[in-house]
Amino acid sequence: MNTGMPLSRVNGEAGGQLSVTDRGLLFGDGVFETLAVRDARPCLWARHMARLQAGCHRLGIAPVDEARLRTEVDELLQAAPAAAQSVLKIIVTRGTGTRGYRPDPGAVPTRIVQLHDWADRDSGETGIKATLCSLRLGNNPQLAGIKHLNRLEQVMARSEWDDPGIREGLLLDQAGRVIEGTMSNLFLVKDGLLTTPDLARCGVAGIMRDVVLELAGRQAIDTRVSDVGLDALFQADELFVCNSLIGIWPVVALNSNRYPPGAVTSGLQSRLQDYDDDHHTWRA
Repeated sequence: MNTGMPLSRVNGEAGGQLSVTDRGLLFGDGVFETLAVRDARPCLWARHMARLQAGCHRLGIAPVDEARLRTEVDELLQAAPAAAQSVLKIIVTRGTGTRGYRPDPGAVPTRIVQLHDWADRDSGETGIKATLCSLRLGNNPQLAGIKHLNRLEQVMARSEWDDPGIREGLLLDQAGRVIEGTMSNLFLVKDGLLTTPDLARCGVAGIMRDVVLELAGRQAIDTRVSDVGLDALFQADELFVCNSLIGIWPVVALNSNRYPPGAVTSGLQSRLQDYDDDHHTWRA
């Protein structure tokens, strides 16, 4: 697209405006999804919609009409032929309301869809540098896992470094457990065992995280979801981060620690492209 500004629709209207009383703006009262668009098709759509609906349910927001939402997305894509490879962001807020925190049980959710340019930057598929952030995530099991609109922790963590050579920052919780990256989920490999942090207290349960866990199971890789301490992080044989846009990025350096690219990570990277998004299964 190369417009510098995202194309967007609010409740299906091109150029639609967001009310100043929208609770997404006032309180971060809503959820969102970020999808890769390739060949003018939103990738991993079914998985993203399942998480979107689960997030709405958790917050008590009315379910999204998925068919209408998909129509709005397709119309936006058709209006931007150059967006065959782009980034799609879907935001659902509780809708407008009066002053005060109490939600209106009759509120009509607001739907926002945006198309952004695919960032023209070097890929991290061969390995990235990461840093440990000083910010600590707060624990809140009621919000853990969902992708709600309040991302202030991530905003503050991402402001901790300016070095363009550092591509991601890793976040711990208040007890010093390793949780995730500012924009990604984390996996580590030790003696062939693939581990990803437990997200029962905080963190976002990423779509690509689920895909990687599923793929690892198909590859007969021993997998564990558990608490991860700093010692385990520093002693790992391999580290990688993942999300729906980047796929899998090996972490080759974390502060002064070095991690040579490993067979488990590279094998998962190779097999990831065999996922059949149309049929939600893996090609033989």
